[in-house]
Amino acid sequence: MKHSLLIILTFVSVLFSSASTCNKEDEPAAIENSTPMTNGKIKITVNSKIFTATLLDNNSAKVFKEMLPLKINMNELNGNEKYYDFTNNLPANASNLGTIKNGDLMLYGSKTLVLFYQSFSTSYSYTKLGSVDDTTGLATALGSRKVTITFEVT
Repeated sequence: MKHSLLIILTFVSVLFSSASTCNKEDEPAAIENSTPMTNGKIKITVNSKIFTATLLDNNSAKVFKEMLPLKINMNELNGNEKYYDFTNNLPANASNLGTIKNGDLMLYGSKTLVLFYQSFSTSYSYTKLGSVDDTTGLATALGSRKVTITFEVT
């Protein structure tokens, strides 16, 4: 009986000590990445269709912006995204956002640029770079195959 009581008390003690160490600093980095970048507007051209996006004020988005203009062939994946693998790493601060939104521009890992054209729930972690301001026609423009996309500063 003493042994069972000791185990229960130890468990309760561990439970309360780990709950008390949880604070705002342990929350995902997505909160830090939610502020729009000053002069963070970019133009995304898919075939002849032009979209405007707003980059967020984080290191990853700043490095991405410095790479522009950029004309790349983006591959299709899962019927909801286009992706491109850079040769060099970009700074990343990934977190699980829970929900991907149509028009989200993200970094998967530190090398893969992803442009989503459908909203869905996810358990994957991304670094959010920004998002397309008006997604009307985005899915149609991107289509279901590899596509050439130009990213440039407006």
